[in-house]
Amino acid sequence: MRLIRKTHPGHLADAAGLGGTAEMGLKAPSILTFMISVIMVVVVVIAKFFGASIPLISGHEFYVLLCAYALLVLGCMTRAL
Repeated sequence: MRLIRKTHPGHLADAAGLGGTAEMGLKAPSILTFMISVIMVVVVVIAKFFGASIPLISGHEFYVLLCAYALLVLGCMTRAL
């Protein structure tokens, strides 16, 4: 039986000779950021699959989904959102 050695988060950075760690420090987004993102996704699903005509969204579903995902990612990466 072989033992697998667990490495710390900065293992790849250390192996590459970069010094420091490659840790990112993510956090959970605030409930407001999460809910806005979920609402945007639900509105897009309603517009796309149920044929609802929603101004500013109809015809731009992909970009609204992209914005919802970007908002969620920014909420995880920053402390202010």
